[in-house]
Amino acid sequence: MKLITYLNFGGNCAEAFRFYEENLGGKILNSMKHSESPIAAHKQPGWEDKVLNATLQLGETVLMGADIPPNLFQPMRSVYMTLMIDTKEETERVYKLLVDGGEVLMPLSEQFFADAFAQCRDRFGVNWMLLGAMKQS
Repeated sequence: MKLITYLNFGGNCAEAFRFYEENLGGKILNSMKHSESPIAAHKQPGWEDKVLNATLQLGETVLMGADIPPNLFQPMRSVYMTLMIDTKEETERVYKLLVDGGEVLMPLSEQFFADAFAQCRDRFGVNWMLLGAMKQS
């Protein structure tokens, strides 16, 4: 058994996955647009270029995602994608990228358990928790 996170987006899944690939070191493994679906029911007018399903390898983790109608999409609530990052400097770099156009939920700061810790929501509506340079107890 393997647990995989599936993210829904309000029409910008392709942009989000490209952003994660370019800035977080991920790799898009596959992506299918609605227009490429062999199932006629998935070919909704105006949704030809929206993502029906995509897979992104990010470190040792797989993320999957798709676009859903904007009227059904809501930003994440009470769930965070957590990145464990080796250095404070890399945590600062990732934090700046994720908050650009997004929202700071807890500013980047040193904590008793990590040299750098933050919570934010990126411009795609995904919540992130950053844990940089974890301290040994």
